[in-house]
Amino acid sequence: MPRPSKPLISRAAAVQASIEIIDSEGLEAFSLPRLAKHLGVQAPSLYHHFADKSEILSAVARHIAGETVVRPRRKPGSDWPEFFVALSLNFRQAILRHRNAAPILLRYLPRDLLIGTYEDTARFLLDSGVPTHLHVQILDGMETLSIGAVLTEAMRKPSTRATIFPNVDPESQPLLAEALAANELSSKRLFEEMIRSFLYGVMRNEAGAGSATAERSA
Repeated sequence: MPRPSKPLISRAAAVQASIEIIDSEGLEAFSLPRLAKHLGVQAPSLYHHFADKSEILSAVARHIAGETVVRPRRKPGSDWPEFFVALSLNFRQAILRHRNAAPILLRYLPRDLLIGTYEDTARFLLDSGVPTHLHVQILDGMETLSIGAVLTEAMRKPSTRATIFPNVDPESQPLLAEALAANELSSKRLFEEMIRSFLYGVMRNEAGAGSATAERSA
């Protein structure tokens, strides 16, 4: 069947419908014919907006991990790590709303989405007094930690504080079982503290390196 001369649907509607199918039926159920049926059109209508299925999935990844993630409003300052903590938590929340889409995000997630515009974020760090030579370490580390942790969590079953490590046997693994029993942090809090520890750790290491250099020079 030939493609209609005028688009019968919008690109945004197709992306939203794709997410609805993946959320409710799973990624395996998603196909161009299934999407067309969901929208009440024929499959050729989709080619007004997308070259192929991969382009649709790329748009889905960009929407979930980019357009739906709220960027925190925070002024530059000494508490600058909290901007990235809040941004990472917003990213996590957006991804976990669509767990079935995690494999798509793993494959199609554009690198610039998590931290937005690199130039703007570098300006935020600079205005917060963060040395320029630490910017790449911070930005790259933030992406690696946030994306890796969130997508891993999304592809697992939701856990409680006591089941973060599943199938722990108190008899053969008593120390790990004791650690789980003593843990007071939920998955969300563990993620939050991981991000915070990384960011403040970068600055502590920088301060420590400066002190060591000063001592050697004395």
